[in-house]
Amino acid sequence: MLGRGMKGTEAPIVATRKGEDRFDRSKRIPWFDLELTRRAHVLVVGAGALGNEVVKNLVLSGVGNITLVDMDRVVASNLNRCVFFTPEDAETSRPKVDAVAEGATRLDGSVQFHTENQRIEDLGEGIFTGKDVVVGCLDNLATRVHVNANAYWMRIPYVDGGTMGLMGKVHVVVPPETSCVECTLNSSHYRIIEQRYSCTGADTTFVEPKLASEVTTTAVVAAVESREVMKVVNGRRDLLMSNLFYYDGNRNVSDVLEVAINPECPNHTEEPAAVDEGAPEATGRGV
Repeated sequence: MLGRGMKGTEAPIVATRKGEDRFDRSKRIPWFDLELTRRAHVLVVGAGALGNEVVKNLVLSGVGNITLVDMDRVVASNLNRCVFFTPEDAETSRPKVDAVAEGATRLDGSVQFHTENQRIEDLGEGIFTGKDVVVGCLDNLATRVHVNANAYWMRIPYVDGGTMGLMGKVHVVVPPETSCVECTLNSSHYRIIEQRYSCTGADTTFVEPKLASEVTTTAVVAAVESREVMKVVNGRRDLLMSNLFYYDGNRNVSDVLEVAINPECPNHTEEPAAVDEGAPEATGRGV
């Protein structure tokens, strides 16, 4: 079928170049540095809908080292918004981290993956050691506060994402210059966190309601998270948004909001502790 204005003797030119550099188009971005990107080590916390999209984006963008943490297993309701999960994964209750790592490796087998199929709260500060940036793809507030506190304490940039139906947000935290996730919390948020833990620190039988989730919102939020990560690993913190991206899919609008440092936030009232590179089992600071 001929396109408009195309004569019958003309044919579209299709370039097929063997050995063409897979990152050729990325290298045309002035600040993109493939060597820096390949050396970067990113910690992704959460392997659900956001985690699937973020890992996909980072792998295709050239990030060479990814550590992925998630305690959950694949269920059928994950399948409509998680690119790396299959019906077989849901039938066998496969760990999410394994499914994501396998799918991402198919995209680029040279990426070094390390996975942890457990709560990040149980891993200690060592899971953060040596990471260039932390990405939050979480669906609960308690874990988000834990990751934020540890990343801020260790002076690692943290890119936190969240969605609810057609709404989404991304908070870019660059310690010690910017506000953090905990700066945005109020007494209602802390009551939610307290409901999840007994006085001994063990989980209670607190059940969180299932929230709406939608694939295009996930894609938008994950794309923003991934782009901010790429700015960090390429040494362009000057380009980072400052510092809360808000997205409304109902009206298809977005905005970037300034979030002031809360002087009463505990993450801004203490000096960071020295990090012992050889102590991976150190106790974490979070909730």
